[in-house]
Amino acid sequence: MDNIKFSEMPYERPILPKMQEALIELTERVAEATDYSVVREAYLEHSRLEADYQTLANLSYIRHSIDTRDSFYEAENDFWNDAIPQLQEWESSWKQALLVHPLRHALEEEFGTLDLLNAEIEERAFSPEIVGDLQRENHLTHEYARLIASAQIPFEGGTYTIAQLGPFKSDPDDARRLAAWKAEGTWYKQHQGDLDRIYDQLVHLRDGMGRKLGHDGFIPMGYDRMTRNCYDQGDVERYRASVVKYLVPLCERIYRDQAERLGFAYPLSYADMALMFRSGNPRPQGTPDEILAQGRRFYDELSPESGEFFRRMLDQELLDVLARDGKEGGGYCESLYSYHMPFIFANFNGTQGDVEVITHEAGHAFASYLNRDRTPISYVWPSMEACEVHSMSMEFFAWPWAEGFFGPDTRKYLYSHLHGGLTFIPYGTMVDHFQHIVYERPDMTPAERHGVWRELLGTYMPWVRLDGDIPFYADGEGWQRQLHIYELPFYYIDYCLAQTVALQFWTLIQEDFDNAWNHYMAYTRPGGTKTFVELLEGADLTSPFDEECLRGVCERADAWLEAYDLTGIE
Repeated sequence: MDNIKFSEMPYERPILPKMQEALIELTERVAEATDYSVVREAYLEHSRLEADYQTLANLSYIRHSIDTRDSFYEAENDFWNDAIPQLQEWESSWKQALLVHPLRHALEEEFGTLDLLNAEIEERAFSPEIVGDLQRENHLTHEYARLIASAQIPFEGGTYTIAQLGPFKSDPDDARRLAAWKAEGTWYKQHQGDLDRIYDQLVHLRDGMGRKLGHDGFIPMGYDRMTRNCYDQGDVERYRASVVKYLVPLCERIYRDQAERLGFAYPLSYADMALMFRSGNPRPQGTPDEILAQGRRFYDELSPESGEFFRRMLDQELLDVLARDGKEGGGYCESLYSYHMPFIFANFNGTQGDVEVITHEAGHAFASYLNRDRTPISYVWPSMEACEVHSMSMEFFAWPWAEGFFGPDTRKYLYSHLHGGLTFIPYGTMVDHFQHIVYERPDMTPAERHGVWRELLGTYMPWVRLDGDIPFYADGEGWQRQLHIYELPFYYIDYCLAQTVALQFWTLIQEDFDNAWNHYMAYTRPGGTKTFVELLEGADLTSPFDEECLRGVCERADAWLEAYDLTGIE
């Protein structure tokens, strides 16, 4: 199955009773085994079985997100929304058999301890009692994704999806840019009822699941679902405090400089925040094919491993990057375990984000590729905050190749990329804080939730003006465009922790690129065999939970931005 193209990968809906039968047989075999060789072979066989069904589920998900109007994969998506919670129930029995087995220590000696430690955490987040709730949750998050993908926004005589409208939202013409933000905000306001209803149902559903598992609400279950295996809520709260202490003041200075440079009033409106330079934001040069070709050059020259990886991605057509009608928004990377390859999904729209996809999502994919042959397959990926380090750091490793992507806009890009990397963290931290408040107070009304968001904006993003005339955003409702809040609660802090680590890599790159790459490979090569904190220690990096980490990167970034020469850039 090597080198098969994505379009040629066969898909057939699995027969659930047969999958159940196979998992039950493996579970019984382990439970009855007294010989390690029997346990070991069942463990390996289970990994192969899991790879097969995860690949089918991911094929269905990818093909559905490429065209949400495809009725066949719409039906398959519905099938998996119901099937995955059932698989969780059968997988739960399998995990329990391993966790209590007298020969567990022998498995851990050969395959490491983290797989079964994570299994213990995952078991805390599941009970057969919540299977129906999990199915309902899947259908609600799918309803949200389908609603966003269906957007048809009228603007200047045309009709655009949310992704396609993106370039207009950063247009250098002030009136046109504001009109684009208003058009998008109007669409969200028109669908406010559905957005409020879906989220309210999700919050109460998740709160109920947490209580069924013996908690006072959803938060402990949410942390277990994210496999937090080396830090807790207290660590996250301390990190948020460091963001407010060190990063928010730095970002305030950055946005004051932006307002002065562009002649805008401070605080800034959402539309004015979106413009970095009066002559326009940096844009990639060339067609999508030319951007991909430059991506190939970057990875070829970066290292032998990365060159081999990206050429295989292109040869096997494992990237779908153009924004189209009916295509789901956003970008992601998924693994096709049976083929030992990742897949990259994105929405190119002519902005600098197109290049960041080739670096960000390909950072995920490269890490997956390096670890594609690991057994069990849970070791292909570490936990999610660790995964985001791969991607966010890869964006910075692309700096020496930026001119090939941006041509005359290269100087703009380098400034705006670091600017965006810093200013993102307060926003992402606010998303996390918002979710903690929501799940601590699940009975809040939609209006009260919007009020919480407005209040948090004053703490984390004081450079935002909320008295503007952009509907939806100015009303404290902008959180509803963040799909992670609906689909992946408590995921978003992972981006912030990872960006903090990525800024350490950025610092290392300024000093010695080759040394920085060696640290990156030391971090990436272990795949999912180590926890986030262990990966940092193995690569000689400082944990973002250490206050000195944010203080140090803020000082270095502040000095770089102050010294950066913007002469001649309008």
